[in-house]
Amino acid sequence: MKKGLLTYACLLFIGLAFSQTKEEIVEAILKEANENSQLEQLAYELMDLNGPRLVGTPQMKSAHDWAVNTYKKWGIAAENQKWGTWRGWERGITHVDMISPRVASLHATQLAWNPGTGIKGITASLITLPTVTDSLAFAKWLPEVKGKIVLVSMLQPTGRPDYNWEEFATEESFEKMKSDRRAIEKAWRDNMKNTGYTSRTINAALEKAGAVGIAQSRWSKAFGANKIFSANTKKVPVVDISLEDYGMLYRMVENGAQPQIRIVAESKELGEVPTFNTIATIPGKELPDEYVILSAHFDSWDGGTGATDNGTGTIIMLEAARILKKVYPNPKRTILVGHWGSEEQGLNGSRAFVEDNPKIVAGMQALFNQDNGTGRVVRLSGQGFLHAYDYLGRWLEAVPKDITKHIETTFPGSPGGGGSDYASFVAAGAPGFSLSSLSWSYWNYTWHTNLDTYDKIVFDDVRNNAILTAILTYMASEDPEKTSREKATLIGKSRRTGQPLKWPKQRSPNRKGGLD
Repeated sequence: MKKGLLTYACLLFIGLAFSQTKEEIVEAILKEANENSQLEQLAYELMDLNGPRLVGTPQMKSAHDWAVNTYKKWGIAAENQKWGTWRGWERGITHVDMISPRVASLHATQLAWNPGTGIKGITASLITLPTVTDSLAFAKWLPEVKGKIVLVSMLQPTGRPDYNWEEFATEESFEKMKSDRRAIEKAWRDNMKNTGYTSRTINAALEKAGAVGIAQSRWSKAFGANKIFSANTKKVPVVDISLEDYGMLYRMVENGAQPQIRIVAESKELGEVPTFNTIATIPGKELPDEYVILSAHFDSWDGGTGATDNGTGTIIMLEAARILKKVYPNPKRTILVGHWGSEEQGLNGSRAFVEDNPKIVAGMQALFNQDNGTGRVVRLSGQGFLHAYDYLGRWLEAVPKDITKHIETTFPGSPGGGGSDYASFVAAGAPGFSLSSLSWSYWNYTWHTNLDTYDKIVFDDVRNNAILTAILTYMASEDPEKTSREKATLIGKSRRTGQPLKWPKQRSPNRKGGLD
């Protein structure tokens, strides 16, 4: 009797779900998103507990496993799909101290995939790059670096961002600072060119010449923010030092104070390790071989914890999937969520998925990708698909006006330069769209910096984005028509290259990265 009643109740629930109107589903999405949001908890677990997600690290694998378990907790099937291998590396304790002419602990970070020093570290005096007339003069100077730590970044003329100058300086003082800075930057670029190297290649030359370490300061033009990327040395440590401490060291060298620093970097090499995409699936009931894909890259640089690049995109897709599973458990088309690995090294995870899953790509109804910070979505382009307005316009009509009023649409738009994972699908001719958000000082303060942490997330905006994504996904799933893939004729020239605009070509991923 009880079993029969339970079966009847389940059938009744399914029947009610099928009979709900568009307005009722949208209202249920809004209610669940606003009254039972999981965003703060997801952000805590992803950013604070798992931490940064540099490809090839144990933290990246831990986060993949966390995502699978989180989906399973919600009744959503998920798995980690291997797509390649990468250089395994784990960040350890990093400590950089000035030991002469006085003692001070410095604000510094070891760069990614960089050889460690062991617990003893290295201690050495510092040297700056010389001003040279040509590559022969630089080659003659190179032996001077033997046994030393080389400062390879320009000494910044100011540690205040421009908006601070604009608010407090006189107009004449601000203009003078900018003019002086332009001259210093030009002189630095010209001198680097004279060495015969670039900022990307000079470290290897310094290492080969006997330098025992390299220090840089890649200031992000914001208070306290430095860009933290990867090192390109094989044996010696490379550290990024805060603008304030780097400037102090640089001035000491230039004034003959002969500073010495100690670098301790206890990172570990882990050999070749597998890399993954996390894929979650809510099966479609009527058109299971057609797909609406929620997309966000899972990896991050590890100067901070990757909160706005791309923790926010990740939790938006997790939350949208959770909401849809609860209020729309039997979608017409299959809803697939892709958390891609190694976007930061060239869209590798999403490109591998496209290459490995041509049937899914062929069956795509649409893909929605979010990857540019914590702000509310303000731009949606048709990505060059000629009839994108017809279907995106229909789907947007279901989204509350207090969300869409902020969104500027461009149709048919352009396929763009491929800055994030939607481009992997667009290059394969599939309708992938970027949910582009406003800045919140993203480029200077959190994009690839040491300040990309939980406290920079603006949850009201992220919540709006999760609602937008869930409603667009629902509408795309239910649309009686399959989306058109007809491409618009591109008119104009690239602002970057000056060449006529062309549709991007599908590229193969780097499936064995960071390995010699």
